[in-house]
Amino acid sequence: MATRPGNRSVLLVVDVQSGVVASAHRRDETVANVAAMVEKARRAEVPVVWVQHSDDELVANTDEWELASELSPQGQDHRIHKHFNSSFEETDLESLLDSLGASKIVLAGAATNWCIRATAYGALERGYDVSLISDAHTTGSPHTPEIIEDLNTAMQWLSYPGRKNEAVAMANYSFGE
Repeated sequence: MATRPGNRSVLLVVDVQSGVVASAHRRDETVANVAAMVEKARRAEVPVVWVQHSDDELVANTDEWELASELSPQGQDHRIHKHFNSSFEETDLESLLDSLGASKIVLAGAATNWCIRATAYGALERGYDVSLISDAHTTGSPHTPEIIEDLNTAMQWLSYPGRKNEAVAMANYSFGE
C-alpha cells in the first residue's frame, strides 16, 4: 500500500545505544525484543539498518554512543549516523532505502517520545508503510508507560493516504518467515 516504489521491508533499529537505554523503562526486555526482531529479519533475509545518534551530549565513538552490548550488527547490515531526532533528517537513509527497494519500515528502538516518534512520522510523510514493534521501543521519561502506549495507539489510528501503519508486538510480527 505504500506510495513509495519498491516492495521490500526493512528493519530500522534506532538509537539502541548504551547511553540512550541505560536507564530506559524495561530496558532488558526491550533490548531482548529488538535482538529477537533482528534475528527474525535475518532469517527472512530482510535488511537491517542500525541508526546511531550523536550530539553534544551523546558523543560519537564513546562507550555511551556504542550500541547496547546485547546487539550484534553483522557485515551485511547497514549503518546510518544522525544528529537529529528523525532518522531521515540530513542522513542518507532515504537513498539507502530506495537502493534496497524498501516501501515498508519495521521500526524498533529508542527513545519513544523523540527519535522513534519523529522517525515513524517522517517515514509515513515520505510514503512508507510503518510497523512499529509495540514492545521493542522505550524511553527513560518518568511517564514512560504512557508515552509508549500513546505512540502505540497513534500508530494504530493515524491515517495517511495510500499508506498502512500499525503497532504490533514482537511475538506477533512476521516478515513472512
